[in-house]
Amino acid sequence: MPQSNTPYPFTFTNPTGVQSTNGTTQTIPLTIPNVRGTIPSLQTSRLRTMMLEARRDPAKILAFPCSYDGLSSRLIEEAGFPMLFLSGFAVSSSYGLPDTGYIAMEEMCQKVQETVRVTSLPIMVDGDTGYGSPMNVRRTVEAFAAAGAAGVMIEDQTWLKRCGHTKGKSVVSRGEAYARIQAACDARNEGRDIFILARTDALILGWEEAMTRAKEFKRLGADAVFVEALPDRESMQRCVEELDMPMLANIIEGGKTENLSAKELAQLGFAAVAYPWTLVAARLKSVRDALEGLKQSMVEGTAPPMILGYSEVCEGVGFNRYWDQETRYEYDQNGLINP
Repeated sequence: MPQSNTPYPFTFTNPTGVQSTNGTTQTIPLTIPNVRGTIPSLQTSRLRTMMLEARRDPAKILAFPCSYDGLSSRLIEEAGFPMLFLSGFAVSSSYGLPDTGYIAMEEMCQKVQETVRVTSLPIMVDGDTGYGSPMNVRRTVEAFAAAGAAGVMIEDQTWLKRCGHTKGKSVVSRGEAYARIQAACDARNEGRDIFILARTDALILGWEEAMTRAKEFKRLGADAVFVEALPDRESMQRCVEELDMPMLANIIEGGKTENLSAKELAQLGFAAVAYPWTLVAARLKSVRDALEGLKQSMVEGTAPPMILGYSEVCEGVGFNRYWDQETRYEYDQNGLINP
């Protein structure tokens, strides 16, 4: 795996996983911390443990860019980040679409499975509104957990929903919002364990409405709360103090929330911070730049510019790992060459 030049600045406890037994049947004593569901999940345990650790320590925060597919997720892992977040905004962009309710449960489940196959990090997944009634919310949470997600975010916007930093969004009633989070927590408590991140966009109705909803989400059993579009440092500090639980910050470069550093957010008491626009913006710029360079070479009659070397591309998309694994299964007419 390529080494990142910049180390990840926050260190977290990694609960013990199951080591390979090379196919030998064994009984393995295993302690899985911070479990809430009937069926434990090692990845959910990792995610919840890191969130709680960050909540207790103002010198730590789970800071991560949001990904949109297997390759972007694998690059995030290679860079040393401790978790993944498949956000609706980023995944929508991978389909060439805005985050306005075009994609739903099936597409997100496919992205979870795609990502689980090529990474080893716990994955949080954007479940938007849950795609229907509270019973749909429950099914969405169960489906994401079965697909391999360690966490899911459920929000109180109306459907069709909108990116929280863009115009045109609205929220459902308190009752419907509470029913969604109750359904999500029931799915966790009665089935596969999964981290429940409850989001409210109710700041559009005023501070008290947003706090009322967030406090009820906490009472219903959400693992963490995300109050979307907090405008500045003062409102962030006030929100953390009022809710007193693990909280996610959302930083969109040029968006509605003040662009504080990860260290500043940790000191304010946030357990996590997501950067959903960063890789989408990087992809838009890098692809446009590459296309412009290719056209320029055609106009000038020169060879196309070298963006990455051949070996770097082979490594980046996984050829080298494939070739290493492939030798394990070489055979001739008599059997395996490398048993």
